[in-house]
Amino acid sequence: VLFLQIVHILNMTSAKIVSFLLHPEESLHSLQNRIEFETGISTGNQELLLETGICLDPRKPASQCVIDGVRGWDSYMVYLFDKSKTVYDGPFASRSLSDCVNYIVQDSKIQLPIPQLRKVWAEAVHYVIGLKEDYSRLFQGQRAAMLSLLRYNANLIKMKNNMVSASQQLKAKLEFFHQSIRLDLERYSDQMAYGISSEKMLKAWKEMEEKASQCAQAEDIGYLDEQIMALHTEIVELQKSPYARRQGEVMESLEQRAIDLYKQLKTRPPDHAYSDSTDMVKIIVQTVQSQDRVLKELFGHLSKLLGCKQKIIDLLPEIEVALNNIKEADNSVMQMQGKRQREIWHLLKIACTQSSSRSLVSSSLEGTASTAAATWHPQSSSGHSAPHPLSSLAAPEDGENFADVIRENVNYLELFSSILQEVRQEQNCMMVS
Repeated sequence: VLFLQIVHILNMTSAKIVSFLLHPEESLHSLQNRIEFETGISTGNQELLLETGICLDPRKPASQCVIDGVRGWDSYMVYLFDKSKTVYDGPFASRSLSDCVNYIVQDSKIQLPIPQLRKVWAEAVHYVIGLKEDYSRLFQGQRAAMLSLLRYNANLIKMKNNMVSASQQLKAKLEFFHQSIRLDLERYSDQMAYGISSEKMLKAWKEMEEKASQCAQAEDIGYLDEQIMALHTEIVELQKSPYARRQGEVMESLEQRAIDLYKQLKTRPPDHAYSDSTDMVKIIVQTVQSQDRVLKELFGHLSKLLGCKQKIIDLLPEIEVALNNIKEADNSVMQMQGKRQREIWHLLKIACTQSSSRSLVSSSLEGTASTAAATWHPQSSSGHSAPHPLSSLAAPEDGENFADVIRENVNYLELFSSILQEVRQEQNCMMVS
């Protein structure tokens, strides 16, 4: 018997307890199917919470519902909630009276012998204690719901902080991007008259600026932030509410009064005396009325807790979408920034290539002019005529000099042609990109 595993499920929608004998290695899904058969709550809408507010793990066996050891196993509860409902219609009817207790409640002034009255009052005390325990169990279920709500709220705050941080980072990157692209456009416009120009690249940069302005919409999370803050305020108010604390003091005092009344009856000698049950019935009625009041407050508070929890569940996907939009906008801005920087370096490469080609051409022209000046002797003012250019070919040294100049010019021409061709190819590639 000690090795049997029995789980007690308190159905918070009906305030009734259902108990199950667990089979060896039974899965949680199997237990949920049995719960659905007993309560009518589908497995998809079942939320099973431990006293700590932790939801049962579907990957673990059903034995996670049972605590280890013997002491306390029979009073340990798992609390069942219906996820399709956020408003619970409590308070529910109190537990039914036994026949003998109902007999004295119907007529509290009826006289009964002391031995018989002891038995009836003993059941009456048990009934009063049971009413208080019913409330205590339901209060523990409400507390489990509060702890579960706080876990959801902690997750919500964590996601909200991540969203705000990502939004602020995106805002800073967009400000940097706008400032840098404005500066690049200004500098590009200044050098267009005497430098390099590309209408296609200029158009692409302006499109980047417009796209960055559209990315700024992703950083607008004010509407979500307002909802989260309002929800956080509502949760704090629920925590501060007196209904979040135990309200069974009146029932506990009535329980003690019933026990004391029964003890007084036990001290009376079992003679042939008779007595009525007016005082005990008064305690029973007051306990039932007190339970009705505290259960009404409890279920009203529980409905507010479940409503807040549902709001968090509805908000979480919206925050996920906002986070994804921010990340996409962030990646887009970084890609545009990188693309523009690559294009700037490409322009710089073309400008450097053109500058080097101009210097090579100018140096080749200067070399040719100096060589021609050295080999050409104009007619002097003294009347002596210079030798004819063709006559200089007769001298071997002069002929070799002239051939070297021609070869050098041909080499410079080929080099200049290859440089111009490379520049045209890079300009075409840049226009295509």
